[in-house]
Amino acid sequence: MIATETIEAIRAFNRFYTNRLGLLAKGYLATPYTLTEGRILYELGSRRSVSSTQLNRDLGLDPAYLSRILKKFREAGLLATEPDPIDGRSRILSLTAEGAEIYKTLGDRSRRQIAGDLQNVDKADQARLVDALRTVHTILAPSSTCETEPVILRPHRIGDMGWLVEAQATAYAREYGLNEKFEGLIAEVTGRFIANFNPERERSWIAERGGTRVGCVLVADGGGNIAKLRLLYLDPRARGLGIGRKLVDECIRFATAAGYEKLSLWTTDMLTAAIRIYEMAGFELISEERHSMFGPQCVGQTWELNLAEAGPRPV
Repeated sequence: MIATETIEAIRAFNRFYTNRLGLLAKGYLATPYTLTEGRILYELGSRRSVSSTQLNRDLGLDPAYLSRILKKFREAGLLATEPDPIDGRSRILSLTAEGAEIYKTLGDRSRRQIAGDLQNVDKADQARLVDALRTVHTILAPSSTCETEPVILRPHRIGDMGWLVEAQATAYAREYGLNEKFEGLIAEVTGRFIANFNPERERSWIAERGGTRVGCVLVADGGGNIAKLRLLYLDPRARGLGIGRKLVDECIRFATAAGYEKLSLWTTDMLTAAIRIYEMAGFELISEERHSMFGPQCVGQTWELNLAEAGPRPV
């Protein structure tokens, strides 16, 4: 059941942003067109050509209503049509030169409106705003976001470790009931990693998809000839895409190139998906101990990989 506060918060934001964009005004962006007409012009201009059937399907408009708007555009010289070779009941739509000019005008005015809203917002808050918008899009329409975006692995930068602590602690509290002591452990590991970072012997990877952080892992110097794989994490919405295996393979490649003999990690038996990745990569279970330091009873596990026997990793 959806909380009443959640529903009311979304309704309040909708009212705020509707007013902010001036969507209740008679003309959209100080033009003679309504918001719906502006959206149709955008779709026609951005696609170059589209069938009326596809346009109606994508926008979810009443067919008669869409037909009246298209007739208005055609009579005003904004729209050209031709028969649809696939569907005799449909038409192929495209903007005329005059229609394309209006499409450009609407786009320019929309961008100026947004730029005006953001002129007193600093770059850090602009980045926070973009991340928040991506989050809304991903949560409400997960199947429509980032489907074709490649996964990018990059080194950490300022802000990434804070995200790592919050994301991992929140996800594991929700999924496994782990307490704040687990969050403390993550903060301790990341803090020590940043304070003592040695790029020749240590490395981090942040996985991004569509500009959004979806995973991470660290390799830390464990002393001697042992490297430690730390804090492998995947956002729940990014699981099952092979990102975890990519992150672990990067750890193995780096640890081997850095001259380590073994790659070691500690985990708990409840993280079954991660354990399957370690097993597939060739890690062997070395020891186990039962504990409840993070709340629930679980079994802590130490795994090791002999890097000399691991072989080359896939690129």
